[in-house]
Amino acid sequence: MSIAQNIKAANEKAGRFYATGKRKDAVARVWLTKGKGKITVNGRKIEEYFGRAVSRMLINQPFETVEMESKFDVNVNVHGGGLSGQAGAIRHGISKALCAYDEANRGSLKARGFITRDARVVERKKYGQHKARKSTQFSKR
Repeated sequence: MSIAQNIKAANEKAGRFYATGKRKDAVARVWLTKGKGKITVNGRKIEEYFGRAVSRMLINQPFETVEMESKFDVNVNVHGGGLSGQAGAIRHGISKALCAYDEANRGSLKARGFITRDARVVERKKYGQHKARKSTQFSKR
């Protein structure tokens, strides 16, 4: 057994389930533990960290899909990107952790598109242009 498998087995024995979620430039490390539905992001309550209700709704979607709204406490460390990307990364991480908890959840989460990593990222700026696609104004003469 490798070190990673030993750690995973020890976490599952302790009742913790870990997954990494990604979206744009944001990376979220998510731990699920049995509890009452408390979500902590970078040591702060979810209401303090995400002011927008849309972001909080996005994070709770995986729990609503598998009908486990208040069965797990979620502890998240997230960095990179903006708040929207971080919310998407947390949703991705929670979905993967719910699959680690019970493989039967995978079908319903995959049908809603929560397991798939959204690969869209910002296009890089090209040299000789103002932005990624905006070029200088054309002059005929």
